[in-house]
Order: sequence, then C-alpha cells, then structure tokens
Amino acid sequence: MREAYRSDLRHLVEDLVDMLDLVRSGLADASTALLEGDLALAERVIAADSHIDDDQMQIDEKMIELLARQGPVASDLRLLVAGLRMSSTIERMGDLSAHIAIVARRSHPQLGVPERHREEFQRLGELALGAVTSSAKVISDNDLALAAQVEKDDDELDSLQSEIYRSIARNDDYSSAEVMNLTLLARYYERIGDHAVSLVRRVGFLVTGDTLDSRGALGDPDEE
Repeated sequence: MREAYRSDLRHLVEDLVDMLDLVRSGLADASTALLEGDLALAERVIAADSHIDDDQMQIDEKMIELLARQGPVASDLRLLVAGLRMSSTIERMGDLSAHIAIVARRSHPQLGVPERHREEFQRLGELALGAVTSSAKVISDNDLALAAQVEKDDDELDSLQSEIYRSIARNDDYSSAEVMNLTLLARYYERIGDHAVSLVRRVGFLVTGDTLDSRGALGDPDEE
C-alpha cells in the first residue's frame, strides 16, 4: 500500500514535467508563428491550450485525492500543496503562450513584431523557452544549480522588456497596433520567465526548506 502511494507521488512529479513539455512545445511554436507570420501554426497553439487546461484539472484531482485518502504529513504534504500551486502556474504559462499565438493570428498577414525589434523578440523567445525547459529539469531532478540559473536568466528577460518599453516611450513613429502588440508581447514573455522562477523557487523550498530568493519569499508572480 505504501509503495503504491510513493509511486503515485512520483507519477505526479512526472505529470508536472509532461505538462511543462506541452508548454515548451506551444511556446516554441507560438514564437515561430509570431516571427514568421505562420497563421496555421498560431491556430494550432491556440487550439492545443485546452489540452494543458485538461491536464491541470486531472493532476489537481489526483493530488486532492491523495490529500484526502492518505492524510500526508511533513515533506509529502509540502509536495502535494506545492504541486497544486505548480500545476496552476504551468497552466498560466500555457495561457501566455496561447496569447502570443493570438497576437500572431490577429496581426496576420502582417508580422506581429516590427523588423527593428525582431532580434529582441528572438532573444525573448529563446530566454523564455530556456526557462520552461530548465524548470522542467529542476522539477524532475531537483537541480538547484540550474534553478539558480533560471533566476539569473530572468534578469535578462526583465531587462529586454524594459528596453522595449523605453523604445516605445522615446519614439512616436509606432502605430497604435505596434504599441499594443509590443507592450503585450514583451509582458507575456516576461511573465513566462516569472512563472518559471516561481516554479524553481518552490522546488528549492521543497528540497532545502528555504527559497532561493534572498528576500525570503516564494514570489508567485500572480500575487505581486
């Protein structure tokens, strides 16, 4: 009976990693659709977001069942409670990927990103995709060194977002559609990075009992 319980816990961790793999695929496709104007790819990302939503509900149901049936304490209780928060965070990352695809669809047949900002958004996409990929590995392997790198890379995401916002503020030659798209897209990528940081901080708390954040807060971006 106890071994079955331990197996259920391991499978829940694997389910969270699988969910992040779906987000990674969706984000990669959304970024490609945005920069290449691929309408079919954008539509595919938007449609696939419902699968991530379904996975969250199924994972949450499993965790709630274990909480009710096993009455876990100590580290197992922390894992299940953290898992509930993490599944919600991953679902939001999927939503943000779909939002990027929606901008690509709305802008078609034009590109959602002006040519002068193409390199910046390529880099935003690379950083956000790296954050998703790394956070999956942190959850799977409890790799706290990689968790610290996720935090460091998030600083570059923040800096790029600020740089784009400054460019918009300094110049008056953007169309209203460009201002809206650039503002939203930079925010979407930045928040994906924030959510990745939230995930790895929770793993750090589970492993060490303390957060990687020097301020001592888990820092869920939806609560800041």
